[in-house]
Amino acid sequence: MPYTTDKYQGMIAETITLRGHDGDVIHAYSAKPLGPGPFPGIVLIPHGPGWDEFNKETARRFAHHGYMVVCPDIWCRLGHGSVEDMVAKGRATGGLPDVQVVGDAAASAAVIRSQPTSNGKVGVIGFCSGGRLTYLTACRTQGVFNAAVDCWGGNVVQPQQSLTLAQPVAPLDYTKDLSCPLLGLFGNDDQNPPPAAVDTQDAELKKFNKQYEFHRYPGAGHGFFYYDRPMFRQEQALDGWKKVWAFFGKHLGGEV
Repeated sequence: MPYTTDKYQGMIAETITLRGHDGDVIHAYSAKPLGPGPFPGIVLIPHGPGWDEFNKETARRFAHHGYMVVCPDIWCRLGHGSVEDMVAKGRATGGLPDVQVVGDAAASAAVIRSQPTSNGKVGVIGFCSGGRLTYLTACRTQGVFNAAVDCWGGNVVQPQQSLTLAQPVAPLDYTKDLSCPLLGLFGNDDQNPPPAAVDTQDAELKKFNKQYEFHRYPGAGHGFFYYDRPMFRQEQALDGWKKVWAFFGKHLGGEV
């Protein structure tokens, strides 16, 4: 339902703990509307720059639009310090294991569904490397997510030589197991993923007859939603957010 000025608005946003992959206790940022609900849910997988202010502002933006959001601190097991230090520490140790992040995302969805104001539907979204992890999570979980949004996820298409112990399989290779509808947003000037990689991803989704929609933006490169950085592209970002609201509204029952 569209917002009208007679409606009550309120939210609570805070750091919580939850049991993530393998039962590990990790931190997460939770933002949710106040009121009786029922509300759809969103798991927000952090992007490459870390569990930072952009993630938390985005979580609150979703809560403002009527979604219950959990954004797990996927670096939590490495200890605590500045966001930059934790990201550097993760890279120095070979990167976070894909299976661990997928487990943390699934655990975050379970936390949302356990709340009495949940409508039972949960989506997953990520930007940059979070987009890659979103694609992977939507393929490696079944019956957990009702919709997924990949915002310019790089390295969904990975050559054999770039695979590691932490990332042993390219997300593209799991496409046949994609378990929910997918929205992809990409800039045509991006180099990670470049347009050719998006073409490959597109073809693989068609091959397995998956329910998806891709939108590609001329004049936009990597990170065109990032309003605090030179890469921001206002027109393309505004249209991209409209696509996100419409997609999650359709599949999760949230605002359109």
